[in-house]
Amino acid sequence: MEIGKTHRLKAARTTDNGCYLIDDNGTEVLLPNVYVSDNLKLGDEISVFVYLDNEERPVATTIKPHIELDKFAFLEVKDVNRAGAFMDIGLIKQLLVPFSEQPVKMEVGEWYVVFCLLDEQTDRLIASAMIDDFVFTEGIDLEEGDEVEALFYKKSDLGINAIVNNQFKGLVFQSDIDQEISIGNKLKAYVKKIRSDGKIDLILKPQGYRNVIDQSTQSVLDQLKQENGFFKYTDKSSPDDIRSEFGMSKKAFKKALGNLYKQKIVRLEKDGTYLIS
Repeated sequence: MEIGKTHRLKAARTTDNGCYLIDDNGTEVLLPNVYVSDNLKLGDEISVFVYLDNEERPVATTIKPHIELDKFAFLEVKDVNRAGAFMDIGLIKQLLVPFSEQPVKMEVGEWYVVFCLLDEQTDRLIASAMIDDFVFTEGIDLEEGDEVEALFYKKSDLGINAIVNNQFKGLVFQSDIDQEISIGNKLKAYVKKIRSDGKIDLILKPQGYRNVIDQSTQSVLDQLKQENGFFKYTDKSSPDDIRSEFGMSKKAFKKALGNLYKQKIVRLEKDGTYLIS
């Protein structure tokens, strides 16, 4: 049972202190009485967040925290002492950011984007503001034009850096910013370009489809226009019908339809595909 994550567990037994929940491997964790609802019965499954309490014992809560293991979030510093800064995550226990994980000294009352990880030496959850250490520049499974979630964390002369889909490093250039963006904002964005260094250029509004459309997508769109904005073919159509009608594989057809759908150019229905005017 992994510390710092939400689990779906089964109510196994009750004690004076609460209800013990169990996972598929037989590992138990206590859900204290304060979080046990009156209608929870033995055998019921419940979603809980598992963490270490102030005495370093695994415990469960039904409260959804502001951050989980291997995730980024924008959090407020509530206290600073010799160990580091302590951030509010919505639970009684706060999240430590050691001084070694602070690129700039954190201050009480200020908000920072951080990453939650497990301290290998203590097995405790800690946070780090060293964002670049936790984003990937390889294995990017995105394409130009894709819609993504961007968490903005640093401003520079070039623009504003963002964490893309909780995994990758992105940037919105100053020239592409047409709205107010603050550090900590989580916004919908779109892939403008994936650079050779693994960083992603972002824009805040989808580009016109002509800038990102490929040959197969254009072919499908042209066919749809020729048929007055509707044809009977969908991603459920047979490969033979698609090849006969469009001269392409079903895989290429599905990708083309997906591109048009993402850009809100078509509407997909059971009886076929409609052009959105």
